[in-house]
Amino acid sequence: NKNAKPGKVMSTSQHMGACPHAWRHHQHHRGRMWAASPAILRQLFLLRSLSPPRTALLLPGAGAGGCCCSSSSTSLRRHAMATSASASAGPVYEADAEAVVRRITPPLDRARHKGQAGKIAIIGGCREYTGAPYFAAISALKVGADLSHVFCTRDAATVIKSYSPELIVHPILEESYSVSDGEKESVSSRILTEVAKWMERFDCIVVGPGLGRDPFLLDCAGNIMRHARQANIPTVVDGDGLFLITNNLSLVEHNSLAILTPNVYEYKRLVQKVLNCEVNEENASEQLTALCQKVGGITIMRKGKADIISDGKTVTQVSTFGSPRRCGGQGDILSGSVAVFASWARHFLLSNEYPTEKSVNPMMLGCIAGSLLLRKAASLAFDKNKRSTVTTDIIEFLGKSLEDICPAGH
Repeated sequence: NKNAKPGKVMSTSQHMGACPHAWRHHQHHRGRMWAASPAILRQLFLLRSLSPPRTALLLPGAGAGGCCCSSSSTSLRRHAMATSASASAGPVYEADAEAVVRRITPPLDRARHKGQAGKIAIIGGCREYTGAPYFAAISALKVGADLSHVFCTRDAATVIKSYSPELIVHPILEESYSVSDGEKESVSSRILTEVAKWMERFDCIVVGPGLGRDPFLLDCAGNIMRHARQANIPTVVDGDGLFLITNNLSLVEHNSLAILTPNVYEYKRLVQKVLNCEVNEENASEQLTALCQKVGGITIMRKGKADIISDGKTVTQVSTFGSPRRCGGQGDILSGSVAVFASWARHFLLSNEYPTEKSVNPMMLGCIAGSLLLRKAASLAFDKNKRSTVTTDIIEFLGKSLEDICPAGH
């Protein structure tokens, strides 16, 4: 388009009208969608998923005589990257979250065996906090993971196990009161060895729900995070895990498989620690992007009225209304759900059917899907229970919420 300028935003129809080749290609592609290769279909999905409804094409580098529409897979990849919200400035685009959920959720197939739909591990649970790890672990199962493990202290194990026989509970973590100073090194090594036996089986781990702030327990959790990173296992960090990494950023620095899910207070501490400033609500997306970049390409979902998600390269949001009832434990539901969706997205992008796609981050897709599902479930739970809505009510609607978006029979 000869009239295109750097940074110019054009609607799809304007762009097509300005570029006859693009319009012919658009019409041809609509008529031949059934014949498109899996790679092209997938690129179109990425284009829809990480861009606003009725997508506008952002053409930052189109100069005189340039045409950004071609039938090549490479051009489609550029469009997928360009239509994600800019990492530097501008509006935060709403993610097409339902499209993401439908695309990354694996079909139910008779040929599949136990474990193929996901194996999730929760690192957390101590004397004071037994509900949080349960909420995260059972939510992972309700979303669709096949197996859900909880690694907790001995004091918490019996309680958590009594909540549900569906969970695999490992009572191997220890707190400071139960370990003498002379035993700490050997006990820490033993704990890591026990967890490492299972690590390669997991598709994702969640660190933090019910972890508490006991120094020795936090040290053990840090060792587990390091091992997961070496094993290339995605890690969702929430709750007390965020307290841990705020004081030890090296645990997640430059780890593209790390996801942080801070609430308003946890996010404030992160911003103060990493950026050495206060939270800026007027430029929330830019500050979040800067935070991700500073830590080194991790994915952060800033929870709030709208969940804003960034990996330092792109930024998007999910603002579907959930529930006005702010009962405790919803963050644990979210962390368990994000763990499942992130593992599904990763397998989807790395499957043999589709080539590796560098323009989209599976951790971002996992956050988008998890955010939407929690909001849908919370809305349904509130419609039924109103002011008496609690976390277990929301968990019971996870299955229906996913079924409404992505029916199991399809």
